[in-house]
Amino acid sequence: MKRGAWAAFWLVALIWGSSFLLIRIGLLGFGLFSAEAGAHAGFRTAEIVFVRTFIAALGLGAVIALRRVPLPRDWRTWRALVIIGLGNVVAPFLLITWSEQYITSGLAAVLQSTAALFTLVIAHFTFADERISLQKIIGLLLGFVGVIVLFGGEMGGENSVAGMFGMVLASLCYATFTSYSRRVIQGDVAPIVVAGVTISVAAIATAPLALLGEGGFTPLAQVSSDALVSVIVLGLLNTFVAYLFYYFIVRELGAARASMVTYVVPVVGVILGAIFLQEVVGLTLLLGGGMIFAGIAIVNLRRRQRVRLAQAVEQGAKS
Repeated sequence: MKRGAWAAFWLVALIWGSSFLLIRIGLLGFGLFSAEAGAHAGFRTAEIVFVRTFIAALGLGAVIALRRVPLPRDWRTWRALVIIGLGNVVAPFLLITWSEQYITSGLAAVLQSTAALFTLVIAHFTFADERISLQKIIGLLLGFVGVIVLFGGEMGGENSVAGMFGMVLASLCYATFTSYSRRVIQGDVAPIVVAGVTISVAAIATAPLALLGEGGFTPLAQVSSDALVSVIVLGLLNTFVAYLFYYFIVRELGAARASMVTYVVPVVGVILGAIFLQEVVGLTLLLGGGMIFAGIAIVNLRRRQRVRLAQAVEQGAKS
């Protein structure tokens, strides 16, 4: 049963699902220990991204050094890792954090799941074994209709079109550079090295924005304990520790099962936002989110069926 791996699966789903809440609290300055903003405020967008990536880079770097995992030796691989760091970490982290100033954490969690839909489209034009079929088209259409439902029904109040568009753009970045990573890395570099280098690139790239922008880094005396704890947890647990757990899950359960965590993350994000920030979970969010998840499920259900069929054929040929 590999109970340890499945326990890690649900733990990662909880950790990553809480990321959207922690980002929102890091920006607002309340939600953990206090129910409303006080004299102290939150961090700026670039500060949150820098702190979380800096903490995670230190942790991942230490693990790589202790395990003596070999680093790439050719310039082309290093160049690819830098590009992946900028496109798959810096850009989406900044977009997600910026967007959560203008939308609820629950809506952010749901919109971020559209990365799976964008990945499907990009993979069609990138990989010969990832062509779009009729079933995938149905899933895509259903998912993107769900996005339209969210845009039409969630505007106003705490949510703005700019914030929603920023989250969708972040998902597009994830999809684009995940496909790019698969194409150029091709398993030649250990996953923890890919994570460590790309997170380090993000910390280096966002340091000037955080430390030099808008009068320098926000003095900690002006930051609430809610915001400070949230950002530290975001870097230590949600970015560093969660990566280690996820690679353990991939090794024990396989990449396909590990990727199923994306189904759980948005649900956790919505629930935590409602509990800690009293975010309203309306019919539009449930309907639009449900359509997005259903679309993703249709796509992946067909894929798993094909894998099982191929395995059955292979076993039959051996018998």
